Amino acid sequence: MNTTRPRTRAGRTRTYTLIGPDGQPYPSATPGTLGGHRRGHLYGRLDCPSALRAIARGHYVRQRVFFADEATAIAAGYRPCAVCLPARYARWKADREGITTP
Repeated sequence: MNTTRPRTRAGRTRTYTLIGPDGQPYPSATPGTLGGHRRGHLYGRLDCPSALRAIARGHYVRQRVFFADEATAIAAGYRPCAVCLPARYARWKADREGITTP
C-alpha cells in the first residue's frame, strides 16, 4: 500500500480544504470523498451528474465544499443529493417528514 502523500510540482505536500463536523473548513493532506454545495447544504458523490452539469455551465464552483466522509457531511448539517444518492435522499426526506421507511 502506497502511503506517500501527493506532491505539487515544487515538491511540497498538497493540502486540501475540507469541511469538518462543525461546518468549519480545515486543511487536510487527504482529499475529500464527497462534494457539496455550501448554500444548498447538500452533499453527494464527486462524480454526481447534476453537480458536473452545473460546474460545466460555470456555476457551483465558488460554493463547492468537500467532506472526508458522509458522517461529517451530515454532522455539518448537509443533506444527501437527490440525483446521485437517491436512496439516502429518500430516507432523509422521510425522516424529515416523520414518515417511516423500510
